[in-house]
Amino acid sequence: MIDLILADSNELIRVGLRTIFKDEEFRIIGEAESTEELLDQIKTFKPQVVLIDYTSDGFTIDAVPAVKALDPQVQIVGITPLQTAQTLVHAIKSGVTSYIKKDCSLEEIKNAVVETANNNTFFCGTILETIRTEGINIESIEEVDFSCDPVMLSDREREIITLIAEGHTNAAISEKLFLSKHTVNTHRKNIMAKLGVKNTAGIVMYAVKEKYTSPNKYLFSADS
Repeated sequence: MIDLILADSNELIRVGLRTIFKDEEFRIIGEAESTEELLDQIKTFKPQVVLIDYTSDGFTIDAVPAVKALDPQVQIVGITPLQTAQTLVHAIKSGVTSYIKKDCSLEEIKNAVVETANNNTFFCGTILETIRTEGINIESIEEVDFSCDPVMLSDREREIITLIAEGHTNAAISEKLFLSKHTVNTHRKNIMAKLGVKNTAGIVMYAVKEKYTSPNKYLFSADS
């Protein structure tokens, strides 16, 4: 039996999830309407899996690493409306194991929890496609690492890194900075070379690490 906590401030959503997980295979041992409630329940109930919408009122993405800090063994499934690729990467790096959309089929939602409880990852097709359209390899996200050597970036490069991390495309950056798309693409390549990363995920992770941007600030960016 899989012990499960539902973390969502919307009571109607929680009622629906209760219906999905009424099978004998699952046991809902807690429901949280805020990060504070969730952390209290993690301490009390020791669940296997937390199913969380960190975009709902009362939660932020910071709830995810807070849960993992309390109990590294807890597996976390994100279930939200569709987010930008950058936001999805933030969530995965923060500690989300699996990720599904709220409008996924009932079977997909159940499968996500089962696979996650078995220490596997599960991403619905729409989530995978969103991430891959940005050229991000889902399997390489956790491998992004940076040396301790100083990185010499120009003001323009730092500006572009920030815009990339905020979810803006090359075309959008070109318009905002009054640069040609070719120039923006050249900057992007130079940035990746300097950081020693191979894709957008690496740039985003660097931006978060260096506090150029916040995982919470751009949950609904529309440019990606």
